[in-house]
Amino acid sequence: MVTIERKNDNFVFEINGWHKLWALKSELVIPIENIIDAYSNEENLNWMWALRMPGTHIPGIITAGTYIQKDGTIFCDVVHRENSIVVELHDEFYKKLIIEVENPQSAIELLKTK
Repeated sequence: MVTIERKNDNFVFEINGWHKLWALKSELVIPIENIIDAYSNEENLNWMWALRMPGTHIPGIITAGTYIQKDGTIFCDVVHRENSIVVELHDEFYKKLIIEVENPQSAIELLKTK
């Protein structure tokens, strides 16, 4: 699970607990102006077609880490898809983040407040 906090002109995405091990990351810092959009995730991550570099993917259990897809690099940390959101980015290493949060609607509202 990921917690999101606004610090000055950045959003800090902190990966919590064992997810740090699975995703091989502890946090991401993204400038506010590099966030294009945030919305609920509707993608089924069980059959993701991507090159995992590094990360963990056990279909039906967890998708975490960095994945290179044909349209760009993404970061995932999802166990429960129904609690996940997508954060689209520009001018960043990752094209988008697909992350599980405690309250998806609150996280989306926070990310859309600039």
